[in-house]
Amino acid sequence: MKTFNNTSVQTLWNNFIKANPEYKNYNRPEAWYFCDNQTDANDCTNLVVKGVKQATSTSLWWFKTYNYALPKVGDLNIITSWSGEAKAIIKTLKVEQIPFNKITANYAKIEGEGDKSLKYWQDVHWAFYTREMAVKGEKPSQNMIIVCEQFKTIFTI
Repeated sequence: MKTFNNTSVQTLWNNFIKANPEYKNYNRPEAWYFCDNQTDANDCTNLVVKGVKQATSTSLWWFKTYNYALPKVGDLNIITSWSGEAKAIIKTLKVEQIPFNKITANYAKIEGEGDKSLKYWQDVHWAFYTREMAVKGEKPSQNMIIVCEQFKTIFTI
């Protein structure tokens, strides 16, 4: 996950605080984009802005490998385009750890990508996890744990 700290991110956060003063004592959340390539990152960001994409699926392997904290209900995140332009703020509503082969069609629909089918979700996520793990010489498995984070878009540019 590449994170950003730029004027666009700070401006979005400042505008969010002005519109939502109840968050004024929060630290600015991390800013990042989805996926590992420009096309998918920008497509996912646009789906978040439109309120279509309401979930994301990160391998537990990634959190452990890169010593990253698991998401928690109530977390805020700033979502950017591939180039780091802040586009939206999301709030985590639910976090579950589910084996890859137990992801449901309903969850795939909530994630909101492609045709929203389970088959599409399985195909694109398997390809992503394969690329993600290959950099460490590892491979995904059907029963690997996926951190399924459901969120809502609470602010956009």
